[in-house]
Amino acid sequence: MDCWRKVSGYEQVPTLLNSNRRTVSGFGLGVVVALLVMAVVFLDFPCESFSNPLLHYNVSYGLSPQHSLLYSHYNSSVEGFADSEKNHQRNCSQLGEGNRVIHLKNCSQIEEREKIGNFGETTQLNGSRTAKKRDFNGDLSSGKAKQVGECDVFAGKWVKDETKPYYPAGSCAYVDEAFDCHRNKRPDFEYEKWRWKPDDCDIPSLNATDFLERLRGKRLVFVGDSLNRNMWESLVCILRHSVGNKSTVYEISGRREFRTQGFYAFRYEGYNCSVEFVRAPFLVQEWSVNGTNGTEEETLRLDLMDKKTLKYREADVIVFNTGHWWTHEKTSLGKDYYQEGDYVYPSLNVMEAYRKALTTLAKWVDENINSTKTWVFFRGFSITHFSGGRWNSGGQCHKETEPIYNNAYLKKYPPKMKVLESVLHKMKTHVTYLNISRMTDYRKDAHPSVYRKQFKSPEEFAAAEKSQDCSHWCLPGVPDTWNELLYASLLIKGF
Repeated sequence: MDCWRKVSGYEQVPTLLNSNRRTVSGFGLGVVVALLVMAVVFLDFPCESFSNPLLHYNVSYGLSPQHSLLYSHYNSSVEGFADSEKNHQRNCSQLGEGNRVIHLKNCSQIEEREKIGNFGETTQLNGSRTAKKRDFNGDLSSGKAKQVGECDVFAGKWVKDETKPYYPAGSCAYVDEAFDCHRNKRPDFEYEKWRWKPDDCDIPSLNATDFLERLRGKRLVFVGDSLNRNMWESLVCILRHSVGNKSTVYEISGRREFRTQGFYAFRYEGYNCSVEFVRAPFLVQEWSVNGTNGTEEETLRLDLMDKKTLKYREADVIVFNTGHWWTHEKTSLGKDYYQEGDYVYPSLNVMEAYRKALTTLAKWVDENINSTKTWVFFRGFSITHFSGGRWNSGGQCHKETEPIYNNAYLKKYPPKMKVLESVLHKMKTHVTYLNISRMTDYRKDAHPSVYRKQFKSPEEFAAAEKSQDCSHWCLPGVPDTWNELLYASLLIKGF
């Protein structure tokens, strides 16, 4: 009845009557009839529906009042208003709009949050692209980000942190000898005590127990070269350290050395999950053809994915990488090596070959990955620090004990990663690019260098100085931070 009175003006009707003669003038009668007709029409609408639909539409879509009124010429049907009213009456619940999720607070305010996104990189969802940077402050252990400003987590610096590493050096039996600098008697350990600090925000520490809970019943697979094996072993050890009963963490085939075989999987029995590695250094398929003298010659099929795709196609999280094998002599020269179909290129530039290989990866992902189930990442190029030569010509990083502090000594952004970005932009499937190149460029101190093995004599140690590893990373070490970023990214995505 209140609504009737408010809308129809019923209480004003008696003033239109002549109280002395109790007769109604012609003019007054016309007004009364008009008001009664209007009242009957408005009674067909609930009070809220009459007074609020444009307001609700405005709140839901962020339009100004004048824009709402203009837009209502094209959406003024009762059905259109009813849809908006239903959204409002769902207790101001989430409204899906493209790749956004809109939250209404107290039915009057909105808060937009990207449903998925990349840290400062272009992201994609269902074919659409965004260019928003992630806001990333606060403790994300609960899976929620405190968004207070734009932040590119890959732009930052290394700061000392005495709480590192995530697991004591030498405590994880599953670190390959080549990465286990502690067991190989490296005398300094300061390289373990650094934390990556973005310029405009903080990233959370990796909560291993929380990560395992989120992985419960799932598979996380690293696919790529030995640098991804470096990252895989890091995560295996971080997660294992949080498990009380270490016997419930094991490689499913019982292997303890991971340099030769093509597939490994660590099972965390208490969580019914696995963290796996598939060796595929080029991601595309290594091949062979008959040479002119009857011998087999190795080629690289740029148009075919590696044969192990069935091992990871159904995984819940996939982390790809490829890069370092493209710097070797055969790939760099590109003479009679790259193949598409039955055609072997007499000569092909390595950057063009890399683009073709990544395009094959992109096509395979778009055609085979269920983006509603699987999160796909590509970890960027890890910078090397060979001084005085290359990896196979006497390059060194031995006795480096501190990061680079002066940005003037950093290298340019890797050209191959520019190629990667151009390919990712054309994909339909969302792929998160972990752009770790710059953060690794600072860390000339954290490579195994000569501490790739234990030496039985001074002569062996002297020989090792001629062939140092300034590509991979000691564990614990820099790859732990890559896994921090992987974890944080999954939290933001709502994994």
